[in-house]
Amino acid sequence: MSIGFSDLSRGLVIELDGQPWEIIEYQRHKMQQRAPVTRIKMRNLLSGAVVERTFQQYSTGFTPADVDTRPTQYLYTDGEFYFFMDQETFDQYDLTKEILGDSLVYLKEQAMVDVVLYNGSPISVKMPTHVELEVTETPPAFRGDTAQGGNKPATLETGLRVNVPMFITPGTTIRVDTRTGEYTERVS
Repeated sequence: MSIGFSDLSRGLVIELDGQPWEIIEYQRHKMQQRAPVTRIKMRNLLSGAVVERTFQQYSTGFTPADVDTRPTQYLYTDGEFYFFMDQETFDQYDLTKEILGDSLVYLKEQAMVDVVLYNGSPISVKMPTHVELEVTETPPAFRGDTAQGGNKPATLETGLRVNVPMFITPGTTIRVDTRTGEYTERVS
């Protein structure tokens, strides 16, 4: 099955040169008496590299990649591998630190995440937009530290360090944005 330019959309995963690419942006330019030019900005799902490619053909066709996203639960780690269980089929996937990448600092046991499979094998993890983590260490706030609010550093249960408001104490559960790595609100 081939996909034409009119079928492209952001987030669509296509296969080029034997690798899966997620489309970030696309545009087509057509000038008089010239072939249309298709520019696509895309991210490689295996390496994370972002590239922009230009295609100069009348009928540019793309092949959809065999990518599947499965809801899973993080179970445990043995130090080398991180084990996840599919919530529908109960299959288990073992992923390495390299595959998890930056998602590792947001991951705690029993957390629900989406594992991305390419041709049946896991290639990455999609974290939820927000995660709730407990503050394990933060300096105390003293009265009169600042005139208006202020922030202080805090270490969370996964080892992630974020800036939090002065009223946050150890043992408090906070919500963190996984896209930016910043504190968003106090949960409890």
